[in-house]
Parts: sequence; C-alpha cells; structure tokens
Amino acid sequence: MMWLWLGLIGQKLLLWGAASAVSVACATVLLNILQMLASYARKWQQMRPIPSIVRAYPLVGHALLMKPNSRDFFQQLIQYTEEFRHLPLIKLWIGPVPLVALYKAENVEVILTSSKQINKSFMYKFLQPWLGLGLLTSTGTKWRSRRKLLTPTFHFTILEDFLDVMNEQANILVEKLENHVNQGAFNCFVHITLCALDIICETAMGKNIGAQSNDDSEYVRTVYRMSDMIHRRMKMPWFWPDLWYLMFKEGREHRRGLKRLHTFTNNVIAERVNDMKAEEDCASAGTGYSKSRRKAFLDLLLSVTDEDGNRLSHKDIREEVDTFMFEGHDTTAAAINWSLYLLGSYPEVQRKVDKELDDMFGQSLRPVTLEDLKKLKYLDCVIKETLRIFPSVPLFARNLSEDCEVAGYKISKGTQAVIIPYALHRDPKYFPDPEEFRPERFFPENSQGRHPYAYVPFSAGPRNCIGQKFAVMEEKTILACILRRFWVECNQKREELGLSGDLILRPNNGIWIKLKRRREEP
Repeated sequence: MMWLWLGLIGQKLLLWGAASAVSVACATVLLNILQMLASYARKWQQMRPIPSIVRAYPLVGHALLMKPNSRDFFQQLIQYTEEFRHLPLIKLWIGPVPLVALYKAENVEVILTSSKQINKSFMYKFLQPWLGLGLLTSTGTKWRSRRKLLTPTFHFTILEDFLDVMNEQANILVEKLENHVNQGAFNCFVHITLCALDIICETAMGKNIGAQSNDDSEYVRTVYRMSDMIHRRMKMPWFWPDLWYLMFKEGREHRRGLKRLHTFTNNVIAERVNDMKAEEDCASAGTGYSKSRRKAFLDLLLSVTDEDGNRLSHKDIREEVDTFMFEGHDTTAAAINWSLYLLGSYPEVQRKVDKELDDMFGQSLRPVTLEDLKKLKYLDCVIKETLRIFPSVPLFARNLSEDCEVAGYKISKGTQAVIIPYALHRDPKYFPDPEEFRPERFFPENSQGRHPYAYVPFSAGPRNCIGQKFAVMEEKTILACILRRFWVECNQKREELGLSGDLILRPNNGIWIKLKRRREEP
C-alpha cells in the first residue's frame, strides 16, 4: 500500500514538474516577446523625428507599400530619393526593422568613415553558406586581421602579373565579337560577362575554365544559378529560415549547388598545394621543375602569414577564393557593359577615346601594358563617369552596431543604414546635369573641391573595396582591346533598359549594340 501511495505522489510530482517546465518555457517566450516589443517601441519613439516618406504602421511599417520584386523595389527607392532629395535622409520601416536611406555626401561620410559602423546588413548572411566569413561577409576582429593580411596581395606590382590573362581573354572576346561586325544589334551583356568570368577564374584560382568557349560548363552554370537563388532568397522572407528553405525544391537545389562550388574550389586548392610541394621538393633536391604556371591569387593566399607566422587554413583560403570569384566578375562585367552602352550613345565621347587610343597604339594591336594603362587618362575618366551614372553596386547597407547621429537625427542601434550610390552620384550640387555623360567631370581641375564622399563606386573608408585596382585594370584593358578594333553604336533609350538593383545594377532587357570595324586589319 505504501508503494502505491509513493507511486501516486511521484506521478503527481512528475505532472507538476512537467507543468512547471511548460510554464517556465511559456514565461521565457513571453518575456522575450515583451523585450522585443519594448526595444521596438523605444526605436519607434527615438526615430520618430526622422523624415518618413508616408505614415508607417506599427509592426508592419511600410512593408505593405513596398514593391515585391527587385526591379520595382529599386525603382521605387530611387523615386523616393528623387522626390525627397531636399531632405537630408528618409526613414523606412520594413516590418519591425528600421531603415534609413542615405544619398547625401555629408551623411554618407558619417557612416563610411566610422571604424565602428563596419557590420554589413543582415541580408549578407545569405551569402555565408557559399562565401563563409571572408572579407565580404566577416566583421569585427576577423575582418580587421584578414583585411590587414590580404591588402598587400592587391598591390599594383602584384596585379601586373594578371595583365597577361586579361589581354589573352580580351582577345578571345574580340574574336567572338567579330561575328557581329556590320550585323544587326545584339545583346553584348553575356559575352562580356563570360570574358570577366574567365579572367577571374584564372587570376583567382589559376584555373582556365574556358567559359567563353564553353558557356555550358557545370561550374559556370552553377555560379550563375547560385547568384540568382541568393538574390531571390534575399527578397522572399518566407525563404529566410534555413530548415524551412530546405523543404522547398529551390532550397535543395541551393544545397547541391553549394556542394559543387565548394568541391570545385577544394579540388583547385588541393592541386595548387601539391604543385607547390612538388616545386619545393625539386628546389631542395637541386632539380628543375618542368611544369610552369602563372601565379594566381590562390598562390598568394597559400604563402601569406600573419604577425605570428601562422598561415591561413584551407577553409580560410576557400572563403577568400570564393569571395573573389563572386565579387570579381559580375561587378567588372557590369561596368564594361555600361561603358559600351554610354560610348555607343555618345559618339562625340567615343571619338575622344579613339584619338587617345590612336595616339597610344597607332594601328598596332599589341597587348596592353601597365604603362599604357597609366597613360590612358581619358579612358580612365570614361570609366569613372560610367560608374557615376551606373554604379555596379547601386546600393549597399550597414547594420549600425551602436546609436549614432546623422544630420542632427539620432539613429538607433540595429538600424539598417542603406547607402545609395545610384542616388548619391546624381546630386546636382556636385554633378550638374547628372544624367548627362561627361567624362570631363573627372579631369583633375574639375574634381577639385568636390566632396570626397559624393562619389563612392567602390564604397569608401575602412571597408572600401579591396579589389578596386584590379577591377579598373581589367575594365581599361578590355575596353581598350574592343575600342581599338570596333566602333560601337547604341540606340537604346534609358527607359528601355529596365534597371534592376539586386546586388549588381543590371539591365533586365540587356544592352543592345551594333559594331563596325574601325579600320581594316594591317
């Protein structure tokens, strides 16, 4: 009888314990919700003075007014910046997340010069499965140490070794473009992008994938598909939770794509490690090593050491190679395409470029050298003006790590500060008639006195683009090769482009140009 009594007591204690556990869990959840609401209410009150486009509603904010697809959302954001240009900044609430749009040089400077406001927006977390925590996505101590470690690898004298690759791939591109001479208008966007992809593969990994000759390669297809899936996921909140995403067909395709990309990079790294070991063994044995190869970014990563003499791990190297692959082809390809569009639309500017090229090269089709690139001053201004009108990265965001003050307004920690180069570069205060294509704006005498943060195509401050010298070198080399052979015409109107601002500024409708031969081959 006593055992039965004890058993009943134990059962009641278990039930009471279970009920207590549920109560504690519910209380914890409720407490978290109350804390979130209190934080939200504090931010709402603190940011109330900041100008807003229209009235925001609690919890949903302006989300119901935002266009669902990236093209329309970008156009909507640009429309707001034009309509409210007289305001120092504007506030948006995307659900419970506050956002401030910055498009004036003085206010952009506050964020970009800060050594504390270096955290990328939470949207960049969707790049992490592919890129890990490389230079683009890392923050804090890891980013600072990695940036310090890698900066010397982008020195101009090291980049000079990549010039041969750029010339070779540019010549392949030019031969492909020959098929379009004196034909109808064609979309040049894909041709340029495949050339940029070949260049980045060979310079980053030392691997020639032949994208221009075989655009149906599995690696090329996967790179493009992965980029598309990341863009889609960023603008679809219902795809944000990882486990939920894997329940959909696209989530499973994303996982398979990651495996293919990482396997490819891992294999290339392993191959380079074996080659370097073979070279060292031959050197120590006093014998020659017959397999000659160019240096690539990967070789530099395999040899760099930190202050303590430690080398990067295999995972660290893969992160940086994948980051360089992702960032290093789309942005440069876009800049070259936009340059061709503008030169084809402004023949008087193209004639000035032609004269500079003729003065430099005459009728020779020799490879472009580093000295040539330094002397092509007007072409340099053309690229700068192109990036002013069509910045490859039209907007980027920082997640504010602490409260800060911009234009006299207090902005709360956790706010997404969205910097919009597309709008910033159109400020008539610094660029009169901003829609006009005038490379002369960037002549030294015309740039004096301009606010240093009125033009930030590669961002600015401590977290500026580490690869900007590489990008400009590639853009000038490819454009010089194309424009020495062809005259470009374009009748496409701005309103026909269908601008879309995902991570890269793209024309949804392509860039359609016509080519004529500048002169008969000597």
